[in-house]
Amino acid sequence: MSYCTFCQNLPLDNHHRIYHDKHYGFPLHDDNELFERLVLEINQAGLSWDTILRKQENFQIAFDGFLIEKVAAYGADDRERLLQNAGIIRNRLKVDAAIHNARVIMELQKEHQSFKNWLDFHFPKTKEEWVKIFKKKFKFTGGEIVNEFLQSTGYLPTPHDSDCPVYVQIEHIKSRINKA
Repeated sequence: MSYCTFCQNLPLDNHHRIYHDKHYGFPLHDDNELFERLVLEINQAGLSWDTILRKQENFQIAFDGFLIEKVAAYGADDRERLLQNAGIIRNRLKVDAAIHNARVIMELQKEHQSFKNWLDFHFPKTKEEWVKIFKKKFKFTGGEIVNEFLQSTGYLPTPHDSDCPVYVQIEHIKSRINKA
């Protein structure tokens, strides 16, 4: 077996390699982790994923560990605090989207008991169908953001090479989930 072409020569401690090996395409079950991934994908828009991975810890601190309830309660002072934080992406539209989307997820949690349940309720869908659903509910969720969010969390097929051991591992996990 060989790794996906883009990371096969990266050292094991490289943040891209770690993300590839431990996160990309693996199903997530925790709403706060799903929210974090959505916020990171939104912030990646127009930038490199490398930039986001390097700032991920800063995002986690700035957004209170991506606790949905905390972010949903952010007000003007929190918004300004985030916009002044050089450790994250200081884009008003992206910051506002994170706060808005946390509030939307709280509504979905009331209706479906969790954000994950809401995602599962709509699964499976095509990328185009997912984009329409996300655009109705969330801010700053264009086609590529939705695609990457859903690929990275296992709702759409990942572009892992089929002979990559991570692909094989993900498929094994998904088959166990589908049998449960």
